[in-house]
Amino acid sequence: MTDEEVLAEFRAAGALLEGHFILSSGRRSANYLQCARVLMNAERAGRLARATVQKLPRELRQEIDLVVSPAMGGLIIGHEIGRALDKDAVFLERPEGRFELRRGFSIAPGQKVLMVEDVVTTGLSSRQAIEAVAAEGGIVIAEATLVDRSAGEVELGVPFYPLVSINFPVYDADQIPPELAAIPAIKPGSRKQ
Repeated sequence: MTDEEVLAEFRAAGALLEGHFILSSGRRSANYLQCARVLMNAERAGRLARATVQKLPRELRQEIDLVVSPAMGGLIIGHEIGRALDKDAVFLERPEGRFELRRGFSIAPGQKVLMVEDVVTTGLSSRQAIEAVAAEGGIVIAEATLVDRSAGEVELGVPFYPLVSINFPVYDADQIPPELAAIPAIKPGSRKQ
């Protein structure tokens, strides 16, 4: 799937938004990709997951024991990537601000994990999720994501495989351009912090 084909999926779902957005990282942007909206159609979610899996080297795909994703954003795409790989998929939650396994999920010591996210901007959530997996004894061998918004800058400590890389400008809250500052900011994601 080409970058333009991926963006066409977002446009078709009405998931490529324009305005003034507060990202999960706290940074600001005039563009937002609402992955929950693009993934609400099961056929589309499956297509995007299969395309993401195709970005992974064959040898890596064969090593994966388990797919783990942080809730909420990574939950649907993580499940679909698990289906595409024929592997179980579990998710991490943040009930108290730190990622943890709940709902009876577990990771066996030494289990090789593919971390899956919907969008990566700064990589903070991904790094925290990778740490949570390590605390359980799992070994994250790579991360896959639908969208890399980091402009290729993110460093996760593991190989990183985005389906598409998008370089929408992002700004620190105190360095917003006047034209963006003139638009009321909204926080469309799932995290309130």
